[in-house]
Amino acid sequence: MLRPPQLKSPLARAVVPVAAGIGFFALLAGFMWGIAALSTRGEAQTSDLLAQRTFQPGPAKIWASSIKQDGPILFADLADTDGNKTVVLDHTGQDPLKNWVLYFAHPADRPITCKVVQLEFTRTFTDCEGRTLDVEQLAPPPDGIGPVVSTDGYLALDLTPTATTDRSTPSTG
Repeated sequence: MLRPPQLKSPLARAVVPVAAGIGFFALLAGFMWGIAALSTRGEAQTSDLLAQRTFQPGPAKIWASSIKQDGPILFADLADTDGNKTVVLDHTGQDPLKNWVLYFAHPADRPITCKVVQLEFTRTFTDCEGRTLDVEQLAPPPDGIGPVVSTDGYLALDLTPTATTDRSTPSTG
């Protein structure tokens, strides 16, 4: 019977396993990079394969009740990864399936760098210049970004800007 080769010097016994481990992890990294490159198809933008473009906070009834009691809700950094697009979710009316509105957390008449701070448990905000604003004075998002309520009553925030909006349930009105 043939014996497998054995490493005889202490240097070889120390270096060969380490080099084999480094080689294994280099092959694994190359394999993972290849899978990522194939799944994104070389696109620089995120896709639905890697990042969802919808945030689903939960049942519309619960969020409507919370907003009625405590005022609109701020969700930080949902529409963008650079921290510039904090959104404010608002609901008016009695029907939790209708009358949902989404705003950006800056005044409509000021740049995105003019962030607002909510006065606790109110529908009122203070902007970077100290002005007091109602929630309706905040900046509306572009077409396509907004709240959607599914037929089973779950609220979702669609964060995909589009030229036209195709929604089965109206978010406002």
